[in-house]
Amino acid sequence: MIVWINGAFGVGKTSTARELIGLIPGSNCFDPEVIGGTLRHLLPSKRLAEVSDYQDLPIWRRLVIEGAAAMLAELGGVLVVPMTLLRQEYRDEIFGGLAARRIPVRHVLLTADETILRTRIDQRREPGLSESENAERVRRWAHDRIEAYHQAQHRWLAKDAFAIDNGTLTPHQAAERVAAAVRAGSATVCDIVQTAEPTKETLAAGVLLFDDQDRVLLVDPTYKPGWEFPGGVVEPGEAPARAGVREVREETGLELARVPSLLVVDWEPPAPPAFGGLRMLFDGGRLEPARAGRLRLPGPELRAWRFVTEAEAADLLPPARYARLRWALRARERGSVLNLEDGVPVG
Repeated sequence: MIVWINGAFGVGKTSTARELIGLIPGSNCFDPEVIGGTLRHLLPSKRLAEVSDYQDLPIWRRLVIEGAAAMLAELGGVLVVPMTLLRQEYRDEIFGGLAARRIPVRHVLLTADETILRTRIDQRREPGLSESENAERVRRWAHDRIEAYHQAQHRWLAKDAFAIDNGTLTPHQAAERVAAAVRAGSATVCDIVQTAEPTKETLAAGVLLFDDQDRVLLVDPTYKPGWEFPGGVVEPGEAPARAGVREVREETGLELARVPSLLVVDWEPPAPPAFGGLRMLFDGGRLEPARAGRLRLPGPELRAWRFVTEAEAADLLPPARYARLRWALRARERGSVLNLEDGVPVG
């Protein structure tokens, strides 16, 4: 099990984590900050200059997942992880990757009044940094991100994590509150789908559903970053179109009256650690307003749905999925089927 301690920069995550491992038998601390520091030595300076925060590097998020899993495999017990996560899509990617490895995560959020938080940042001493321009730069960096923390707290953090106000608490007292919440089950295991990591190429079927304005339905999975089409991996022995029908029913509660027609077949190349495979999109047709109003979400798997225009989809879908959608819409307009390779028509 992992106890993930989240919160604003300077709120006291690391000091609370150090105290917590003394309160939870068999626990150890895993600080992803170390991975960020290591990447500064491993990656070319040109690549590092492309991001302002190492969390924006896919390799950092991947190594956090693999590192935490390796620590638990080596040591067992409970892993305490003090790390700020403000971007929900990064939470999805990391927690989803851990869930795929059958590792439960209890998400705890430390909070403090902004005045207290700023005072703590000013009093913080960075290990390895002298009282120089570098230390002052780190403090400015933390101050500048307080607003981003408040936005994340209101948008999703407060709903996702068990909050503990440690504004007037010592690190030991805060750790006692966290330990008590874990023991009592108040800090519950994150409700996230455990999707096993593929071990070979996969075949996936998605279904495009439209409203009366010809906008397409997208869903927001909890277990991976980026919006998606209703759909999923085709099970062994299952017909792809039937798999799409099943996934629509499981994800939205809608029963399709007919087997949907094929729009595109897209070959997704392997991009380690992903294996790629075939991705098929089907035309599920138009939903009458009454049926669209009956859309539901299963909770752990999806957090939201919305109908969007093609232009709006560009801001929600990852590039590969958006390219697939664009060509699927063209195929629908022409009444044809398109064969794609990596999002580009061939043949």
